[in-house]
Amino acid sequence: MRNTFKIETERLVLRCWAEAHIDPCVQLCADPVVMRYFPDVLTRDRTLRLIGMFRDCFEKHGVFYAPIELKASGEFIGFAGLDVHDEEALPIGGCVDIGWRLKRSAWGRGFASEAARAWLRFGFETIGYEEIVAFTVPGNIPSQKVMTRIGMTHDERGDFEHPKLPEGHAFKRHLLYRMTNEDWQMRTG
Repeated sequence: MRNTFKIETERLVLRCWAEAHIDPCVQLCADPVVMRYFPDVLTRDRTLRLIGMFRDCFEKHGVFYAPIELKASGEFIGFAGLDVHDEEALPIGGCVDIGWRLKRSAWGRGFASEAARAWLRFGFETIGYEEIVAFTVPGNIPSQKVMTRIGMTHDERGDFEHPKLPEGHAFKRHLLYRMTNEDWQMRTG
């Protein structure tokens, strides 16, 4: 992975994965409260595979879920970014999705929205995506609030059943949010 990638916001730095991010990310993904809207917590091995997938996405597409550090201290508080899905991955077809995961001590301080806006800017203005989507389970109200706060719109007709989860699973149904490049341009002037 090219180690020169960096996005800075007023309070945050999003950069390439480094060894110093690994253990805090393992702790993040093993926290049952953080992972309450996911099928289960992740083991160290599964978290390492996840980070490997993030790195692969960056190599293939130039976007990825990046570590979030506080600019003032360098503390790892989670990750956020963009992921590219091919036509067969989800019922909604090929898409670019935005997402985030933050540790509990970072909740309620606007960091998810700040990181997400930086990634929307990068995706629309640097890469030139026509649309970016986000999805979550119906019970994940905090993420839905972030999606709305950053200007995404719930597309009820696009809600879907996640293909990687079995029938009857509590998290099978997902809500779909969308933002187009045109929406972004209108919001940012």
